[in-house]
Amino acid sequence: MNRIFLLGCAAAAFGGDAIAETLPAALPAAAQTPAVATPNVVVPNNPLLGEWTGPYGGVPPWDKVRPELFPGAFQFAIDEQRREYLAIANNSAAPTFENTIVAMEKAGQRLDRVGTLFGVMTSNVTTPEYQALDKEWSPKLSAAQDEITLNPQLFQRIKAVYDARASLPAKEQRLVTRYYESFVRNGANLDPQQKQQLTAINQQLAKAFSTFSEKVLADESKYTVATAAQLNGVPDDVKNAALASAKEHKLPAGQYAIMNTRSAVDPILTFADNRALREKVWRAFVNRGDNGDKNDTNSTIAEIVKLRADRARLLGYPSHAAWRMQDTMARTPDNAMRLMMKVWPAAVARVKEEVADQQALANKRGDKITIEPWDYRYYQEKVRKDKFDFSQEEVKPYFELNNILKGMFWAAGELYGYDFKENTGSIPVFQPDVRTFEVTDRNDGHVVGLWYLDTYARTGKRSGAWHNAYRARIGLLDQKIVLNSNNNNFTKPSPGQPVLISLDDAETMFHEFGHAIHYLTVDVRYPNFAGSQRDFVEYPSQVNENWLLTPAVLNRFAKHYQTGQPMPQALVDKIEKANTFNQGFATVEYLSSAIVDMMMHTDPNGVADPDKFEREALAKIGMPKEIVMRHRLPQFNHLFSSDAYSAGYYSYLWSETMDADTWAAFEQTGNVWDKATAERFKTILLATGNETDRAEAYRQFRGRDPDVSALLKRRGFPTD
Repeated sequence: MNRIFLLGCAAAAFGGDAIAETLPAALPAAAQTPAVATPNVVVPNNPLLGEWTGPYGGVPPWDKVRPELFPGAFQFAIDEQRREYLAIANNSAAPTFENTIVAMEKAGQRLDRVGTLFGVMTSNVTTPEYQALDKEWSPKLSAAQDEITLNPQLFQRIKAVYDARASLPAKEQRLVTRYYESFVRNGANLDPQQKQQLTAINQQLAKAFSTFSEKVLADESKYTVATAAQLNGVPDDVKNAALASAKEHKLPAGQYAIMNTRSAVDPILTFADNRALREKVWRAFVNRGDNGDKNDTNSTIAEIVKLRADRARLLGYPSHAAWRMQDTMARTPDNAMRLMMKVWPAAVARVKEEVADQQALANKRGDKITIEPWDYRYYQEKVRKDKFDFSQEEVKPYFELNNILKGMFWAAGELYGYDFKENTGSIPVFQPDVRTFEVTDRNDGHVVGLWYLDTYARTGKRSGAWHNAYRARIGLLDQKIVLNSNNNNFTKPSPGQPVLISLDDAETMFHEFGHAIHYLTVDVRYPNFAGSQRDFVEYPSQVNENWLLTPAVLNRFAKHYQTGQPMPQALVDKIEKANTFNQGFATVEYLSSAIVDMMMHTDPNGVADPDKFEREALAKIGMPKEIVMRHRLPQFNHLFSSDAYSAGYYSYLWSETMDADTWAAFEQTGNVWDKATAERFKTILLATGNETDRAEAYRQFRGRDPDVSALLKRRGFPTD
């Protein structure tokens, strides 16, 4: 079954900020075996349609990808997929697991490959040509998926196998059940008129998703101009990056360009002494998509939310959230909200303490101000220095990007036996800055995968950090070597300058690398099992963050970029003492976004005025005025660029609950590098993909359900 487009999005993965993700259903195939028997049709001489060739079982032909090739490639691949599924649906033989479910697992592979290529181009190197293609083809791809899901003959065959599933082995039963429930959930039981309505809604949504993404990207491509005097207090590496951006945009000498992306904005808000500049940069960033101009997204959001509510009603669900959460660990909106509201009061209480500390310090300094959102990061850094004699700026000289990269590789080797060897230049890439690495198993030397790294921000690349899976390890398709990537948005420095990253950025790298490790490890028979449920997929990546600040990693890889000396123990001790500092801000900034997402998508009628809804929802939950949502609705790509994270942004907290409890399991051994615990984590939770119920798999690993007290303790909140 075509996995890429199940959620109406052409991208093979999604993410949006310091923590970003892979679609639970986006399982790129790129297999080299025929799918199902169909009439012989000559494949056009289009490089996007060919099987992936070369080393590593075939690699994406990035050097041959051009926008003008996609229309012909999409049309041929859609037509081929149609023939494949019609052959299954119209098979005169009685339905069996092999001739129905297995045949569907093999179908649509060519379209999966084309979709993987297109998803990367529209995320990493998009142009007006790609944006136009996205608008044109997203509705067509949505219609192609509906054509499969709403085929009555195909569904009857699936139902026949489902009704007889008791005779199948456990994994095959789970696969059949997932197919049956997915088809029902997506409209297979509707009558013909309702199916037409559903298809129309899905196509409208696909078009609206493309419109939203295009508008946000336009606002993220803007920048704030500053002078050297205005950048007083800003670290040299940040100023050098802003200067490089100014040169790229051909600004006059002496001007600096602060790009409208998080990685460029946060250091200004943290270190710039010029309050007026902080406010200007902050407003430009938080008002992306909300400026009443051609890039304003509010009407697009209203359209998306209304269409989602209409679709949920048509499908028999009380809300979009209720529909989306059927295939999650949480299962219901109430369960997700219950967890979030366990944490929210403690986080808000901590914010009040943090603001009080900041205001007191501002008063002591003689700064006649009241703390506003554009002041929070600036004064929190001053408070950190005052309380712990520690500033994030002290860390950055020891967090040079390549050293952190080596630390990630070393940790993966110690825990999971993976070795990484760079082979950049020998493999086609989609942009000259992309690096590639061969991944091997150190036990026997066999190749595990090929990992791509796209580090820098650029015009046409969406903001945030994310993981892409190009090809999973799938026994049925004889796919043995994984292809995947990590994508960041660090500002590219001037030639010869190092990339010095903050502690937050280093955690982001470890997080995204956790996704990569997860998918390098997945080893399943059926394509449908290579993905993860929405509220499980962040769990392995969040677990991986824990090893960054271990002594073993810091002592080996946190070395001064000039002297090569390791981070002093005194600085390590300061980091440890400050590890729960600012958790009020971090929690409220994220959790407010997740709560508003869930509140919006439990409304049975949709939302007419997103700005008004956001204000009223935040007032209802008591949002501190000194903080803004991490993702305001007008730029919330997670929610409105696809269905992927809609009613699902809570998943980071859900996953972190398991993550904190898992880290406690490592700590309880007395050695956080404990080989036995790492092996159990790898074999029970990583390698199995979605072959077994994830809650049951967690219980098998931990011996019980996760305990939320570990999360509260980690964040320094009361546990009673």
